[in-house]
Amino acid sequence: MKPTLEYVAAALTEAEAAARWYAERSATAARRFSEELDAAEAAIAANPEAWPPFEHGTRHHLLRRYPFSVVYRIEPERILIVAVMHFRRRPAYWLRRKSAVYHWQPTEPAGSRRSPAR
Repeated sequence: MKPTLEYVAAALTEAEAAARWYAERSATAARRFSEELDAAEAAIAANPEAWPPFEHGTRHHLLRRYPFSVVYRIEPERILIVAVMHFRRRPAYWLRRKSAVYHWQPTEPAGSRRSPAR
């Protein structure tokens, strides 16, 4: 059975905040950011081990056109997105969450992000 792709609350908030930031500047940039994040979700779901190991048992997928990385953890029943991190600003900020890495609960399935560009 293929694992589901889910977001923790903080990662979902980060993705939505980034989409809002781009939407305030350009509807096109916001739409493209959302599309690129959707493509990252699909790629991670299709082949979660394709991206390099990262901190504390996670992996990360770099977005091509935007300075963000999708940090995720592969679990037996799911792939849990733990951060949508801006890697040019405080790239290690999400590590404060590390004590909860093994206990994070999902908020919503991937693809349920609410984007101003959609």
